[in-house]
Amino acid sequence: MQLTFFSLGSGSCGNCYYLATETEAIIIDCGVSIRRFKKNMMEYGQKVSKVKALLITHDHADHVKAAGKLSKEYNIPVYATPLIHEGMDRNWQNSVKIPVENRHHIDKEEPFEIGGFRITAFALPHDASENVGYHIEVGDYRFTVMTDVGDVTENVKEYILKSTHLILEANYDEEMLRCGHYPEILKERIVSGHGHLSNKKAASALAENFHPNLKNVWLCHLSEENNHPELARKTVETVLRSFGIIAGVDFTLDVLRRKIPTGPFELGEVANRQYSLAFEG
Repeated sequence: MQLTFFSLGSGSCGNCYYLATETEAIIIDCGVSIRRFKKNMMEYGQKVSKVKALLITHDHADHVKAAGKLSKEYNIPVYATPLIHEGMDRNWQNSVKIPVENRHHIDKEEPFEIGGFRITAFALPHDASENVGYHIEVGDYRFTVMTDVGDVTENVKEYILKSTHLILEANYDEEMLRCGHYPEILKERIVSGHGHLSNKKAASALAENFHPNLKNVWLCHLSEENNHPELARKTVETVLRSFGIIAGVDFTLDVLRRKIPTGPFELGEVANRQYSLAFEG
C-alpha cells in the first residue's frame, strides 16, 4: 500500500494536513482559507471527492476557520470530541458552522474507522476547549499527529513509540522566546505546560522514545517570531546525535513550512512490523 502525505500549512497562520491512499483520503484540521485549500489541492492533482473525513485537533481558529465551509461545500463529515465541536460553535472566526448532519462525535482512546483508516484520538495539553492528537492506522503504517502540545506527557511518549510516521510540534526556541518582544503574559502562556512545545523538548521526547520503526518525522507549527526552520532542525539533530541517532540515516527529518505547502511525501513500506506490535499490546 502506498501512502501520501502533504501539509497545506503549519503554523499560526493556518494548519491543514492531507493523508491519502490511492483511493481515499482524510484531512487533519482546516485552518487555511477555503480558496487556498482548493488551489493547493488542484496543484497537487488531488480531488476533494476523495476526502472521506475531516479530523479536528482543537477549536482554535488557525486549525478550524475553514472547517465549516469545507464541510458544507463538499459534504464532508467532521470528527471531533463533543467539547471541540462546542468550541468550534463558539469561535466567531469559524463563520460558517459545520452542518448538523456532518457532525460526528468521537471519544478519546476509542478507535473508530473511516474507510481503510483506523483512528484513535488521544489527549494532549493545550489551552483550548479540548486538544487531541490522532493516531492513524492504515495497512502497516502508524501515522501520528501531535500539534499544539504544551508538554511531553505520557501520551506523547506512548504515541511516539507506536508511530512509524510522526508529525510533532517544535514551536519555539527557548532563548529566542525569552529574549523576544512578546509580552510576559504571552511568554508565560507559551511555556505554561498548556501552550506549545519547544525545540529542545520535542528533541528530547524523540530521542528518549526513538525506535527502529520510526521512519519519518515532520516538525510542525513553528513560530514565526521565536523559531527558524534550520534552528529547529539543528536542535533536534544535535540532541538525537547525542543519543547515537542520526537524522538522514536512522530516519528522515523534515520541517513543515508555515504558509506554503510541504510535500508531497510518498511514504515507503514499513519494515519490522513485529516491533510495532510490541507497543500495541
